[in-house]
Amino acid sequence: MTDIEWDFPNPHTVDITVVEDDIDGLNHANNTVYVKWCEMAGWGHSCHLGLDIEAYRQLDRAMAIQKAEYEYMQAALLGDELRVATWLTESDGKLSMTRRFQIVRLSDGATMLRGQWKVVCIEMSSGRPRRMPPEFKDGYGAALVSEAS
Repeated sequence: MTDIEWDFPNPHTVDITVVEDDIDGLNHANNTVYVKWCEMAGWGHSCHLGLDIEAYRQLDRAMAIQKAEYEYMQAALLGDELRVATWLTESDGKLSMTRRFQIVRLSDGATMLRGQWKVVCIEMSSGRPRRMPPEFKDGYGAALVSEAS
C-alpha cells in the first residue's frame, strides 16, 4: 500500500471494496456508486460527530445537499480496495457548509474521485432553510479544516 496524499489533513474515512453489484456495463464501478460511497462517508462523519438521525429529529434540523459536484478521475474495478475520505472545509456559521470528498485506491494511492457538496441547514418538519442550532455549530464547527491546508 502506498502512502496516501490527502487533499486536507485528518480525514474521516470509510474503506470500500468494489463488489460485483457496483460494476456496470463498462466493467467498472458505476458513477452512481461513487455518489453512494460519498454519502456513506458524509453520514458516517456526521454520526461520528454526534449528529446522527436521532439528534436531527430532536433538533428538527438537518443538513441537506443543495449542490453536488463530482470529478471522476479514474475507473474503479471489481476488487479494488478504496478509501473514501471526507472533510468539512467551509461554514458560514449560520446556514451552509461545504463538505469535500476524495476517493483513493489503496494499492497505488491514485485518486479516483474528488467531490464536494454545498449543504444547508433545514427544518425537518417544513423542509425550509433555517439557521444552524448551537449543536450543529459546535459539532460541525469543531471538525472544520482549512481549504488552505
